[in-house]
Amino acid sequence: MTDQLKWGILATGNIAHTFAKGVQESETGVLAAVGSRSQESADSFGDEFGIERRHATYQDLLNDPEVDAVYIATPHTGHKEWAIKAAEAGKHILCEKPIAIRHSDAVEIIEAAKKNDVFLMEAFMYRCHPQTSKLVSLIQDGAIGKVKVIKATFSFNTDYHPEERLFDRAFGGGAILDVGCYPVSISRLVAGAATGKGFEEPIELKGMGELSKETGCDLIAAANLRFPGDIIAQLSTGIQLEQENIVEVCGSEGRILITHPWLPNIEPGVPKVILIRDTESDFEEFRFDGLPGLYSYEADAVAEYIEARQVPSPMMSWEDTLGNMKTLDWWLKEVGVIYE
Repeated sequence: MTDQLKWGILATGNIAHTFAKGVQESETGVLAAVGSRSQESADSFGDEFGIERRHATYQDLLNDPEVDAVYIATPHTGHKEWAIKAAEAGKHILCEKPIAIRHSDAVEIIEAAKKNDVFLMEAFMYRCHPQTSKLVSLIQDGAIGKVKVIKATFSFNTDYHPEERLFDRAFGGGAILDVGCYPVSISRLVAGAATGKGFEEPIELKGMGELSKETGCDLIAAANLRFPGDIIAQLSTGIQLEQENIVEVCGSEGRILITHPWLPNIEPGVPKVILIRDTESDFEEFRFDGLPGLYSYEADAVAEYIEARQVPSPMMSWEDTLGNMKTLDWWLKEVGVIYE
């Protein structure tokens, strides 16, 4: 880029810290400003990352003329309001996933981006990493023949605190929206690669889960999806269950295993894509160690697309985002989770 992209960080929670570190490690971005709900929080974040422009409200951040793009890091239920306001302020937008808590809200966000001619991308950071590109190219090249089954899991175990965001439906709590959106996203991506498209939509979905008796949010959930081409996906997620967070794609002539699908170069261990053919001893391994940080890839991708006027982003298009939200709505309905 001829100039660095000047980022404003909207909200100061854990994911905001993670992305801010990614901007610092990026080739194209600079942390220009931060906005929080209090001056104390904005000052603390600014001290940590060396940010001079610190705002005590989100709106003040959006009004800052030194900000080119904003990263929206509020809880899920704040995404719609602040993404639309960011678009109206003429700021480019990277919005943390899921972009909203329901499909209809995502439509409104995208319409605001169109109306105000700003860049908007949903922050599925794994989509920007080269191991995801490798997975897609292997599928497209027919490395495992015809894709039959996709298995994807993103799950973790945390203590139950009903008043916290993860367990509170007022903040979009629950496993499906928080991390189940990743298995949905990659299953649609793989099914699309297998059928010659950028992504594919399921034609059938059966879901089940365990709900909190106190808050009504989903603690554990699973789903079976059928895509065109008779491709089956088996998805699992949870916020109160440790599982093996991997992606496996099984085909007529072999299978592909991804050991660190969601947080490559962040989680302990070497991220790799393993192509297994007839037997366990007949395999090819593609390693992705020693690479830049995951979130720096994302920040640089946004800057590249803004400069090239690639709207929407080819990494996570608006149509892809809307399809993902429709599938999440479907899964939540099957499980019995309702957001007011």
